[in-house]
Amino acid sequence: MNKQNKRILVVEDEEDILALLHFNLIKAGYLVECATCGEEGLGKVKEQLPDLILLDLMLPGIDGLEICRRLRQDEETENIPIIMLTARGEESDIVQGLELGADDYVTKPFSIKVLQARIQSVLRRQNEIDQEKEQEELNIGDLKIHVGRNLVLVGGDSTELTFTEFRVLVALASRPGWVFTRYQIVNAVRGEDYAVTDRAVDVQIAGLRKKLGFCGHYIETVRGVGYRFKEQL
Repeated sequence: MNKQNKRILVVEDEEDILALLHFNLIKAGYLVECATCGEEGLGKVKEQLPDLILLDLMLPGIDGLEICRRLRQDEETENIPIIMLTARGEESDIVQGLELGADDYVTKPFSIKVLQARIQSVLRRQNEIDQEKEQEELNIGDLKIHVGRNLVLVGGDSTELTFTEFRVLVALASRPGWVFTRYQIVNAVRGEDYAVTDRAVDVQIAGLRKKLGFCGHYIETVRGVGYRFKEQL
């Protein structure tokens, strides 16, 4: 991955943290844009689409959760990776961030080295997704999954999934009958260094089942273990 070509937008209202991030990301070889409020951040996204957004949750005006919601609802910006930065580490905040489609979640205070590792992991994962265009589509019953195109058809009709929901679906559907623990689901979607609660995984599965409609029952709960995709339909 060539960092010189990767543009990161940092949306953070605390000047010392913003300066710290700007200095270290420039030093690491990224192109960096900064914004200190939600409105400015959204404006800079429209000016030039970044490859990744570091987004503070608590912002003046439009907060980070609302920004994330708007970006995921816009076809032009829905696939931009978002890492949320926040001083809040409550489970409800993590779940809400995941529900809105955040790709990672880092609480303050944080290590610059750890954050940079997370950034590299998310960008690498996005790059792998971009290269999946040659991958064969998955056809299971009334469900078709075009991995490279991020497209899911339920009974021939397209359904919109968040980035995380799509990766969970691909992980499960790629190995029908295989039981995934919640930890293994997180591993498959976000990597081994991503810490998240069981509740957050359950929320993703519930949302995914709902969006899959009559195909939602393809995902089975294995009590006390995790989830699996039906082996025979």
